[in-house]
Amino acid sequence: MKKDIEFPKVKDVGMAIVLERGTGDEQEWYAYLVNRSGEELETVIINSRGYGEKDGAPVKTATLRKLIERVPARSAVKVEPVMEELFDIANEFWLSYRQSGKVYDRKYVFVEGSVRDRNMTAIPFTGKMGVLII
Repeated sequence: MKKDIEFPKVKDVGMAIVLERGTGDEQEWYAYLVNRSGEELETVIINSRGYGEKDGAPVKTATLRKLIERVPARSAVKVEPVMEELFDIANEFWLSYRQSGKVYDRKYVFVEGSVRDRNMTAIPFTGKMGVLII
């Protein structure tokens, strides 16, 4: 029964969209998984997709899936590039992982318009600026 399954709360694990400098004056954006906890994450599965409305028409991106075997404690791992054109729609990252023998699951949504200069902060373990959801 579903009521018998334990769903532990995710703590100190988040997603960030980070600004990086490309070659020349180019700006490149990447999604990062941030593990602020003192324990390693194992078998991390990330599903990402974009959705929303643009010019009055519904928009959906393809769903991307990524497997990361291990994420060390107190670290950040680059997941995938994010095109700047997608900041006007919602960008969702659904994360599942194992930690200390338990399975954790959480959805992180960067709502449309949230990846902006005014929302930027220092992203732990990267030395870079971006928008972070913990």
